[in-house]
Amino acid sequence: MPIYEYECTNCGRVEEAFQKISEEPLTTCSHCRGKLHKLISHSSFHLKGSGWYVTDYGGSKSSGGSSSKPKESSAKTCEASKPAAKKDE
Repeated sequence: MPIYEYECTNCGRVEEAFQKISEEPLTTCSHCRGKLHKLISHSSFHLKGSGWYVTDYGGSKSSGGSSSKPKESSAKTCEASKPAAKKDE
């Protein structure tokens, strides 16, 4: 069940309430009977593991994986290992 936060416009107190999504929002402060308005709170929900933007695409990877530099082609390696061609005289 989600936790909702409400702030009183009269006394400034913040109240937390465990409510179902389908329940009506609170309207009156339990301390002074003033009007409450719902606050937008920071969520503690965090996506972990692979497959999310943050881990797969969000920035540079510090361990493993591919680097941003292209690898040298194997053609250069093959040419360097071949002996020089003999000239016909």
